[in-house]
Amino acid sequence: MTEEKMEQTAETAVNEEAAAEETKEKETAEAIVENAEPAEEAVDEKGKLHKILSGDSKKKALKEEIEKLKAENEELKGRVDVLRNEYARAYADTENIKKRLYKENEMNNKYRAQSFALEVLPVLDNCERALAVETQDENYRKGFEMVYRSLVNALKKEGVEEIEALNQPFDPNWHQAMMSEAVEGVEPGTVVQVLQKGYKIKDRLLRAAMVKISE
Repeated sequence: MTEEKMEQTAETAVNEEAAAEETKEKETAEAIVENAEPAEEAVDEKGKLHKILSGDSKKKALKEEIEKLKAENEELKGRVDVLRNEYARAYADTENIKKRLYKENEMNNKYRAQSFALEVLPVLDNCERALAVETQDENYRKGFEMVYRSLVNALKKEGVEEIEALNQPFDPNWHQAMMSEAVEGVEPGTVVQVLQKGYKIKDRLLRAAMVKISE
């Protein structure tokens, strides 16, 4: 074998060895890449899973918060209902008190002269008795008449009026029967004599009329 041929053979062997080495390195690199891709995918999947888990946790927390707010809202509604009922009762009580006070005040104003009138009635009775007595002193009589009329007018202004009794059917609401007798031509139960005048203040009895009725 010539020297030139030996050199060519050696060069070919070196080239083949270099090519084999290059192929081996390439295969190794590809293997590394192939092994690396699943790892990256695993990392990505883990990240996605973490995100999913994080999203689920947020949804759960949000749901719990919503349920909590709903419960608080229901509790507040219950308190509002209680307060509304309490207000309604308080308002009704206040209105009833106002009505009662108004009615009492109205009654007091309507019958404000009742006590005074009861004290004045005996004075009227005495004036009537005095006027029923015959006297020659006209000035004395006129003086009594003036006093009597003044008292009657003052009582009328306060709603005090004489109760009609004579020749009226007996009414136990306004009359007090003191005696009875048979009277010809008069229906039984009719007032035939007034022994003492009766008075009323507006629609309320002040003093019943003392009467004699027919049998």
